[in-house]
Amino acid sequence: KLNLDIDAVQRAVEGLTYLLTESSKLMISEIDFQDSIHVLGFSDELNKLLLQLYLDNRKEIRSILNELAPKLPSYHNLEWRLDVQLASRSLRQQIKPVVTMKLHLNQNEDQTAQVLQTDPSTLLHLIQQLEQALGEMKTNHCRRIVRNMK
Repeated sequence: KLNLDIDAVQRAVEGLTYLLTESSKLMISEIDFQDSIHVLGFSDELNKLLLQLYLDNRKEIRSILNELAPKLPSYHNLEWRLDVQLASRSLRQQIKPVVTMKLHLNQNEDQTAQVLQTDPSTLLHLIQQLEQALGEMKTNHCRRIVRNMK
């Protein structure tokens, strides 16, 4: 009916879908949306129709995106144990420490447990990396990004 190639119609629908989902994710204002589509070179009438389409459907799009988002497990409890092998038959004086952790997680009201085992030096390195990541979250740049994501 449109006398267009199937690929052109598919690309147009995908582009419109991308525009509406990204705009809804970021909850951009009317002015920002108009600025975004003005660059595309559409007529003023089409720009108004796209703006109205965005304003009418952004809440519904956000609710659908929230439903599609993966449900990640959350922390419930951690049990740990430190085992140290002091000697063996072949080596009488050795120290081989191992940290064993049992991580209890909640996911959709189901509890699961993951058993992890590592040596103390790797555990210390992991702790340092996590503390560094938490420190990065306190920078102004990361705060700005997190604020824009909400």
